[in-house]
Amino acid sequence: MLLVDNKPIDAAFLQQYPAGSIQRKALEIMQKSEETLRYGSLDELKFELELRNAIVKAAEDLSRSGLRFAVFSKSYANPDYWTRRSDGGFLLKTGVKASDAIRDIFKNGRLYGTECATAMPIVYFKALLDVFGDEAFNKMFSTIYLMNWRYLPAELSMTGRMQKTKTYLPGDRRYITNPDVDPQTPEWQGENVIDLGNGRYYGHGMGRRTIDEIVRALNQNRFAGARREAYLLDTVGRPDFRRLFREYQRSRTQQVAYRWVS
Repeated sequence: MLLVDNKPIDAAFLQQYPAGSIQRKALEIMQKSEETLRYGSLDELKFELELRNAIVKAAEDLSRSGLRFAVFSKSYANPDYWTRRSDGGFLLKTGVKASDAIRDIFKNGRLYGTECATAMPIVYFKALLDVFGDEAFNKMFSTIYLMNWRYLPAELSMTGRMQKTKTYLPGDRRYITNPDVDPQTPEWQGENVIDLGNGRYYGHGMGRRTIDEIVRALNQNRFAGARREAYLLDTVGRPDFRRLFREYQRSRTQQVAYRWVS
């Protein structure tokens, strides 16, 4: 059940999003959910819908970017924007705008190679850039370290904490685990994916596939005699939409104040 200011939303609100759009799909799932999903205002709900749409678009775009799969020990990045560290992570170079560096991954993906645990934050950073705009994004992220969930800034740290839910939405991060992975190929121990809202999921190194297709690929990389198949966990990783909404409001207020003073 979906409640805004403790009331069901008006049917007209649903109609403002085209049928088949990510926003419309998310709303329809929210309304049918067994859980009670609460929002303080329509603006807060609209923000989450916009960000979810941006996450899906960023995932689609990253799948077409040419970004290669590489284990951390063999990762690489465009040295014009990033410094590769000894652990395989990428540190934003001093004097480089975060917005330019993130866009370069999507523009020149062939110059980058990394694991799926790094691809997920890249998707989130690009979605935030598209929603917040360059000015606010660069203020929020004066430095970025791309690797895995341990190095995420506070604004995105929640995406690394998988939580139980009964409501799965476009833009959610899911995980398919491979419990009997071949120890010779630990990179196949599981796959982080973004729900694209159309029955397909984006996983770096896998592309856009169904869960069944990803499970079959993981099953081909188990040790001899393995009995357990790969499977989709019933948890999700999500940004802290409420916190990000407050930051979005603050950034818009600051921009308006700056223009008025100027």
